[in-house]
Amino acid sequence: MKKIAVFTSGGDAPGMNACIRAIVRGAAYHGVEVFGIVRGYNGMIKGDIIPLNSQSVSNIIQRGGTILKSARSKEFMTAEGRKKAYDKLQELGIEGLVAIGGNGTFTGAEIFYNEFKIPTVGAPGTIDNDLYGTDYTIGFDTAVNTALDAVDKIRDTADSHDRVFFIEVMGRDSGYIAIQCAIAGGAESVMIPENLTSVDEISAILQKGFDKKKSSSIVIVAEGDEEGNAQIVAKKIKDKMGENLDIRVTTLGHIQRGGIPTASDRILASRLGLGALEGLLRGEKNVMAGVVNNQLIYTPFHDTITKKKPVSEDLIRMVEILST
Repeated sequence: MKKIAVFTSGGDAPGMNACIRAIVRGAAYHGVEVFGIVRGYNGMIKGDIIPLNSQSVSNIIQRGGTILKSARSKEFMTAEGRKKAYDKLQELGIEGLVAIGGNGTFTGAEIFYNEFKIPTVGAPGTIDNDLYGTDYTIGFDTAVNTALDAVDKIRDTADSHDRVFFIEVMGRDSGYIAIQCAIAGGAESVMIPENLTSVDEISAILQKGFDKKKSSSIVIVAEGDEEGNAQIVAKKIKDKMGENLDIRVTTLGHIQRGGIPTASDRILASRLGLGALEGLLRGEKNVMAGVVNNQLIYTPFHDTITKKKPVSEDLIRMVEILST
Protein backbone atom coordinates (compact mmCIF):
# COMPACT_ATOMS: atom_id res chain seq x y z
CA MET A 1 0.00 0.00 0.00
CA LYS A 2 1.54 3.27 -1.15
CA LYS A 3 -1.28 5.82 -0.82
CA ILE A 4 -3.75 6.18 2.02
CA ALA A 5 -6.15 8.86 3.23
CA VAL A 6 -7.36 9.93 6.67
CA PHE A 7 -10.61 11.64 7.59
CA THR A 8 -12.64 12.64 10.64
CA SER A 9 -16.40 12.11 10.76
CA GLY A 10 -19.30 12.55 13.14
CA GLY A 11 -19.03 14.70 16.26
CA ASP A 12 -15.68 16.36 16.86
CA ALA A 13 -13.64 15.34 19.89
CA PRO A 14 -10.55 16.86 21.55
CA GLY A 15 -7.52 14.82 20.48
CA MET A 16 -8.59 14.22 16.89
CA ASN A 17 -5.78 16.50 15.70
CA ALA A 18 -3.25 14.51 17.70
CA CYS A 19 -4.59 11.38 16.00
CA ILE A 20 -4.30 12.94 12.53
CA ARG A 21 -0.75 13.99 13.35
CA ALA A 22 0.23 10.45 14.39
CA ILE A 23 -1.23 8.98 11.20
CA VAL A 24 0.50 11.48 8.92
CA ARG A 25 3.88 11.22 10.62
CA GLY A 26 3.58 7.45 10.86
CA ALA A 27 2.89 7.32 7.13
CA ALA A 28 5.97 9.47 6.45
CA TYR A 29 8.05 7.11 8.59
CA HIS A 30 6.82 4.09 6.60
CA GLY A 31 7.26 5.81 3.23
CA VAL A 32 3.56 5.98 2.47
CA GLU A 33 1.90 8.94 0.76
CA VAL A 34 -1.00 10.31 2.78
CA PHE A 35 -3.96 12.53 1.95
CA GLY A 36 -6.49 14.28 4.15
CA ILE A 37 -10.18 14.16 3.26
CA VAL A 38 -11.86 17.39 4.33
CA ARG A 39 -15.34 17.13 5.93
CA GLY A 40 -15.54 13.36 6.09
CA TYR A 41 -17.65 11.36 3.67
CA ASN A 42 -19.08 14.57 2.24
CA GLY A 43 -15.59 15.68 1.23
CA MET A 44 -14.87 12.24 -0.18
CA ILE A 45 -17.84 12.59 -2.53
CA LYS A 46 -16.88 16.11 -3.58
CA GLY A 47 -13.19 15.26 -4.01
CA ASP A 48 -12.11 17.70 -1.30
CA ILE A 49 -8.91 15.75 -0.71
CA ILE A 50 -5.54 17.36 0.05
CA PRO A 51 -1.99 15.99 0.32
CA LEU A 52 -0.51 15.97 3.81
CA ASN A 53 3.06 15.74 5.08
CA SER A 54 4.88 16.13 8.39
CA GLN A 55 4.85 19.91 8.11
CA SER A 56 1.08 19.89 7.50
CA VAL A 57 0.51 18.60 11.02
CA SER A 58 3.04 20.74 12.89
CA ASN A 59 1.70 22.56 15.94
CA ILE A 60 -1.69 20.84 15.99
CA ILE A 61 -1.27 18.27 18.78
CA GLN A 62 -2.55 20.77 21.37
CA ARG A 63 -5.54 21.99 19.35
CA GLY A 64 -9.14 20.90 19.91
CA GLY A 65 -11.53 20.15 17.09
CA THR A 66 -10.22 18.73 13.82
CA ILE A 67 -8.20 20.44 11.11
CA LEU A 68 -9.89 18.15 8.58
CA LYS A 69 -13.35 19.35 9.64
CA SER A 70 -16.37 17.09 10.01
CA ALA A 71 -19.78 16.92 8.36
CA ARG A 72 -22.80 14.69 8.05
CA SER A 73 -23.39 13.20 4.62
CA LYS A 74 -26.83 12.00 3.60
CA GLU A 75 -25.51 11.47 0.08
CA PHE A 76 -23.00 8.86 1.28
CA MET A 77 -25.95 6.85 2.59
CA THR A 78 -26.94 6.24 -1.02
CA ALA A 79 -25.27 3.84 -3.47
CA GLU A 80 -24.83 6.70 -5.94
CA GLY A 81 -23.05 8.82 -3.36
CA ARG A 82 -20.68 6.03 -2.39
CA LYS A 83 -19.86 5.43 -6.08
CA LYS A 84 -18.91 9.09 -6.43
CA ALA A 85 -16.66 8.79 -3.37
CA TYR A 86 -15.00 5.66 -4.78
CA ASP A 87 -14.34 7.38 -8.10
CA LYS A 88 -12.65 10.32 -6.36
CA LEU A 89 -10.38 7.97 -4.40
CA GLN A 90 -9.54 6.06 -7.57
CA GLU A 91 -8.52 9.25 -9.36
CA LEU A 92 -5.82 9.78 -6.70
CA GLY A 93 -4.84 6.13 -6.42
CA ILE A 94 -5.83 5.92 -2.74
CA GLU A 95 -5.73 2.29 -1.60
CA GLY A 96 -6.86 2.46 2.02
CA LEU A 97 -8.47 4.70 4.62
CA VAL A 98 -8.05 5.57 8.29
CA ALA A 99 -11.35 6.80 9.74
CA ILE A 100 -11.48 8.74 13.01
CA GLY A 101 -15.01 8.70 14.39
CA GLY A 102 -17.70 6.56 15.94
CA ASN A 103 -20.46 4.10 15.11
CA GLY A 104 -21.87 5.96 12.12
CA THR A 105 -18.41 6.46 10.65
CA PHE A 106 -17.55 2.78 10.95
CA THR A 107 -20.93 1.66 9.61
CA GLY A 108 -20.30 3.70 6.46
CA ALA A 109 -16.78 2.31 6.13
CA GLU A 110 -17.96 -1.29 6.33
CA ILE A 111 -20.65 -0.74 3.67
CA PHE A 112 -18.08 1.04 1.50
CA TYR A 113 -15.71 -1.95 1.71
CA ASN A 114 -18.44 -4.43 0.89
CA GLU A 115 -19.24 -2.49 -2.28
CA PHE A 116 -15.83 -1.30 -3.47
CA LYS A 117 -13.19 -3.22 -1.44
CA ILE A 118 -11.50 -0.08 -0.05
CA PRO A 119 -10.10 -1.25 3.31
CA THR A 120 -10.56 0.98 6.35
CA VAL A 121 -9.16 0.86 9.87
CA GLY A 122 -10.84 3.07 12.46
CA ALA A 123 -9.65 5.09 15.42
CA PRO A 124 -12.36 5.71 18.04
CA GLY A 125 -13.01 9.45 18.22
CA THR A 126 -16.01 10.34 20.39
CA ILE A 127 -16.38 12.05 23.75
CA ASP A 128 -19.11 9.56 24.78
CA ASN A 129 -16.69 6.64 25.32
CA ASP A 130 -19.43 4.31 24.13
CA LEU A 131 -17.56 2.17 21.60
CA TYR A 132 -17.12 -1.53 22.24
CA GLY A 133 -13.50 -2.62 21.77
CA THR A 134 -11.62 0.08 23.66
CA ASP A 135 -11.47 1.13 27.30
CA TYR A 136 -11.35 4.80 26.36
CA THR A 137 -12.12 6.85 23.26
CA ILE A 138 -10.39 9.96 21.98
CA GLY A 139 -11.87 13.06 23.61
CA PHE A 140 -13.54 11.40 26.59
CA ASP A 141 -10.97 12.43 29.20
CA THR A 142 -11.02 16.05 28.05
CA ALA A 143 -14.82 16.14 28.01
CA VAL A 144 -14.98 14.80 31.57
CA ASN A 145 -12.47 17.36 32.79
CA THR A 146 -14.33 20.18 31.01
CA ALA A 147 -17.63 19.11 32.55
CA LEU A 148 -16.03 18.61 35.96
CA ASP A 149 -14.64 22.14 35.95
CA ALA A 150 -18.20 23.41 35.44
CA VAL A 151 -19.56 21.12 38.18
CA ASP A 152 -17.00 22.47 40.64
CA LYS A 153 -18.00 26.04 39.88
CA ILE A 154 -21.71 25.26 40.11
CA ARG A 155 -21.19 23.60 43.49
CA ASP A 156 -19.87 26.89 44.85
CA THR A 157 -23.08 28.71 43.97
CA ALA A 158 -25.25 25.77 45.03
CA ASP A 159 -23.65 25.89 48.47
CA SER A 160 -23.91 29.69 48.72
CA HIS A 161 -27.65 29.67 48.00
CA ASP A 162 -28.68 26.32 49.49
CA ARG A 163 -29.85 25.07 46.11
CA VAL A 164 -30.25 21.76 44.33
CA PHE A 165 -28.63 21.78 40.89
CA PHE A 166 -29.45 19.35 38.11
CA ILE A 167 -26.51 19.42 35.69
CA GLU A 168 -27.02 17.86 32.27
CA VAL A 169 -23.97 16.42 30.50
CA MET A 170 -23.69 14.84 27.06
CA GLY A 171 -24.54 11.19 26.65
CA ARG A 172 -27.59 10.43 24.51
CA ASP A 173 -27.01 6.67 24.75
CA SER A 174 -24.11 6.53 27.21
CA GLY A 175 -23.60 7.54 30.82
CA TYR A 176 -19.80 7.44 30.90
CA ILE A 177 -19.32 11.22 31.16
CA ALA A 178 -22.10 11.49 33.74
CA ILE A 179 -20.83 8.72 36.00
CA GLN A 180 -17.24 9.96 36.07
CA CYS A 181 -18.35 13.55 36.68
CA ALA A 182 -20.59 12.36 39.50
CA ILE A 183 -17.76 10.52 41.24
CA ALA A 184 -15.09 13.16 40.71
CA GLY A 185 -17.49 16.03 41.44
CA GLY A 186 -18.94 14.55 44.61
CA ALA A 187 -22.50 14.50 43.28
CA GLU A 188 -25.35 13.24 45.42
CA SER A 189 -26.72 11.15 42.55
CA VAL A 190 -26.40 10.40 38.85
CA MET A 191 -28.93 9.46 36.17
CA ILE A 192 -27.69 7.50 33.16
CA PRO A 193 -29.35 5.59 30.28
CA GLU A 194 -27.77 2.28 31.28
CA ASN A 195 -29.18 2.25 34.82
CA LEU A 196 -32.72 3.41 35.50
CA THR A 197 -32.90 5.71 38.52
CA SER A 198 -36.45 6.83 39.10
CA VAL A 199 -37.63 10.26 40.21
CA ASP A 200 -38.82 8.61 43.43
CA GLU A 201 -35.30 7.38 44.12
CA ILE A 202 -33.77 10.80 43.45
CA SER A 203 -36.36 12.42 45.71
CA ALA A 204 -35.52 9.95 48.48
CA ILE A 205 -31.78 10.63 48.12
CA LEU A 206 -32.33 14.40 48.30
CA GLN A 207 -34.68 14.09 51.28
CA LYS A 208 -32.14 11.92 53.08
CA GLY A 209 -29.59 14.69 52.59
CA PHE A 210 -31.98 17.35 53.90
CA ASP A 211 -32.65 15.19 56.97
CA LYS A 212 -28.90 15.26 57.61
CA LYS A 213 -28.95 19.07 57.36
CA LYS A 214 -27.29 19.05 53.93
CA SER A 215 -28.08 22.44 52.45
CA SER A 216 -27.20 21.88 48.80
CA SER A 217 -27.02 18.99 46.36
CA ILE A 218 -25.77 18.17 42.86
CA VAL A 219 -27.45 15.64 40.56
CA ILE A 220 -25.71 14.77 37.27
CA VAL A 221 -28.06 13.81 34.43
CA ALA A 222 -26.98 12.24 31.14
CA GLU A 223 -29.02 13.82 28.33
CA GLY A 224 -30.41 10.43 27.27
CA ASP A 225 -31.67 9.28 30.67
CA GLU A 226 -34.98 7.39 30.55
CA GLU A 227 -36.67 9.82 32.96
CA GLY A 228 -35.87 12.68 30.57
CA ASN A 229 -33.31 15.45 30.29
CA ALA A 230 -32.33 17.63 33.25
CA GLN A 231 -35.15 20.14 32.71
CA ILE A 232 -37.77 17.39 32.68
CA VAL A 233 -36.31 15.60 35.70
CA ALA A 234 -36.04 18.83 37.70
CA LYS A 235 -39.72 19.62 37.06
CA LYS A 236 -40.76 16.13 38.15
CA ILE A 237 -38.73 16.48 41.35
CA LYS A 238 -40.17 19.92 42.11
CA ASP A 239 -43.70 18.66 41.53
CA LYS A 240 -43.04 15.78 43.90
CA MET A 241 -41.11 17.54 46.66
CA GLY A 242 -42.84 20.91 46.69
CA GLU A 243 -42.49 24.44 45.41
CA ASN A 244 -40.27 25.48 48.31
CA LEU A 245 -37.41 23.37 46.98
CA ASP A 246 -34.94 25.76 45.32
CA ILE A 247 -33.92 23.98 42.10
CA ARG A 248 -31.75 25.18 39.24
CA VAL A 249 -30.83 23.44 35.99
CA THR A 250 -27.62 23.81 33.97
CA THR A 251 -27.13 22.18 30.57
CA LEU A 252 -23.43 22.09 29.71
CA GLY A 253 -23.96 21.26 26.04
CA HIS A 254 -21.26 21.61 23.41
CA ILE A 255 -18.58 23.11 25.65
CA GLN A 256 -17.80 19.46 26.37
CA ARG A 257 -16.72 18.90 22.76
CA GLY A 258 -14.19 21.70 22.56
CA GLY A 259 -11.01 22.79 24.28
CA ILE A 260 -7.38 21.83 24.56
CA PRO A 261 -7.04 18.03 24.81
CA THR A 262 -5.59 16.65 28.04
CA ALA A 263 -2.25 14.86 28.09
CA SER A 264 -4.14 11.57 28.41
CA ASP A 265 -6.18 12.25 25.27
CA ARG A 266 -3.12 13.35 23.28
CA ILE A 267 -1.25 10.17 24.19
CA LEU A 268 -4.25 7.90 23.56
CA ALA A 269 -4.96 9.60 20.22
CA SER A 270 -1.34 9.25 19.12
CA ARG A 271 -1.27 5.59 20.07
CA LEU A 272 -4.56 4.80 18.34
CA GLY A 273 -3.69 6.82 15.23
CA LEU A 274 -0.39 5.03 14.76
CA GLY A 275 -2.02 1.70 15.62
CA ALA A 276 -4.74 2.25 13.01
CA LEU A 277 -2.21 3.22 10.33
CA GLU A 278 0.12 0.31 10.97
CA GLY A 279 -2.82 -2.10 11.13
CA LEU A 280 -3.96 -0.86 7.72
CA LEU A 281 -0.46 -1.30 6.28
CA ARG A 282 -0.33 -4.87 7.64
CA GLY A 283 -3.57 -5.76 5.87
CA GLU A 284 -6.17 -5.15 8.58
CA LYS A 285 -9.57 -4.01 7.31
CA ASN A 286 -12.99 -3.31 8.73
CA VAL A 287 -11.58 -3.09 12.25
CA MET A 288 -11.19 -0.42 14.91
CA ALA A 289 -7.94 0.08 16.79
CA GLY A 290 -8.54 0.22 20.52
CA VAL A 291 -6.74 -0.07 23.83
CA VAL A 292 -8.02 -2.68 26.30
CA ASN A 293 -6.10 -3.32 29.53
CA ASN A 294 -3.33 -1.13 28.08
CA GLN A 295 -2.93 -3.43 25.07
CA LEU A 296 -3.53 -2.31 21.48
CA ILE A 297 -6.18 -4.55 19.89
CA TYR A 298 -8.32 -4.59 16.74
CA THR A 299 -12.06 -5.15 16.95
CA PRO A 300 -14.23 -5.84 13.87
CA PHE A 301 -16.46 -2.93 12.93
CA HIS A 302 -19.45 -5.25 13.20
CA ASP A 303 -18.74 -5.86 16.90
CA THR A 304 -17.96 -2.21 17.59
CA ILE A 305 -21.25 -1.16 15.99
CA THR A 306 -23.54 -3.85 17.42
CA LYS A 307 -22.17 -4.72 20.87
CA LYS A 308 -23.04 -2.59 23.89
CA LYS A 309 -20.29 -1.30 26.16
CA PRO A 310 -21.66 -1.44 29.70
CA VAL A 311 -20.94 1.06 32.46
CA SER A 312 -19.16 -0.61 35.37
CA GLU A 313 -21.50 -1.55 38.21
CA ASP A 314 -18.68 -0.66 40.61
CA LEU A 315 -18.81 2.97 39.43
CA ILE A 316 -22.59 3.15 39.93
CA ARG A 317 -22.17 1.66 43.41
CA MET A 318 -19.45 4.19 44.24
CA VAL A 319 -21.80 7.12 43.61
CA GLU A 320 -24.37 5.61 45.97
CA ILE A 321 -21.88 4.91 48.74
CA LEU A 322 -19.87 8.13 48.54
CA SER A 323 -22.95 10.38 48.52
CA THR A 324 -24.10 9.19 51.96
